[in-house]
Amino acid sequence: MVQQRWADATLAVAFEGLAPVSAFPVIPGRRWGPGLWWSATTGKHVSAGSNAMRTQLIVLDRDPRVTALAGRPVRLLWRNPRGQVRSWVPQLFARYSDGTALLADCPSHAGAGGERAMKAAEAVAQACAHVGWTYRRLAPLDDVLAANLKWLAGYRHPRNAGRPGLTPAVLKAFAQPRPLIEGAEAVGDPIEVLPAVFHALWHRQLTTRLDTPLHERVLVGPRGWSAPGKTGGAG
Repeated sequence: MVQQRWADATLAVAFEGLAPVSAFPVIPGRRWGPGLWWSATTGKHVSAGSNAMRTQLIVLDRDPRVTALAGRPVRLLWRNPRGQVRSWVPQLFARYSDGTALLADCPSHAGAGGERAMKAAEAVAQACAHVGWTYRRLAPLDDVLAANLKWLAGYRHPRNAGRPGLTPAVLKAFAQPRPLIEGAEAVGDPIEVLPAVFHALWHRQLTTRLDTPLHERVLVGPRGWSAPGKTGGAG
């Protein structure tokens, strides 16, 4: 493991290409353990340590500003006011298209990690601000939004775009907002068409409300369309 001054490292190191500096812990009794997330942004796998982290990976993987992702690629060390050495490994790294980056943790609830995590969050946030980056403790998503994003994420792979010409036909069918099933049936057999619709929704080529449960009559419209009652970022 190599140590560098933080300001130098942020300029010289491609954190998105690094393996985790430490393994994600396996906690007995938990329903979901460490695993890999296939990123539609990069076409590569990203290490994930928990269900909460996987959910935040889904959000970032769908964010058009994000160009790369990594799990636990860096450990930060600093001295506290008493001169004691402290360290922290943020769970997530995301590179943005403007070259800046996000370091983040994915707590399952607001107080997760206790006092140590809160003090580390302050120190890491200061270090990030110093170099024009951002650190956040990412709040858990609303259950409905999380469920909808996980559903669409199941169609993120390019194979779900279907046969040549299917995606353009899907986009044309929803050039004006209409119920999901009506637009799919206008293109062809829903069994073939719906995966392409969900793929387009994942990639924001189409828009719908994601803060209410997805169903066959949900309104789907073109990119940039503001669905009635849609909250910011829910498309």
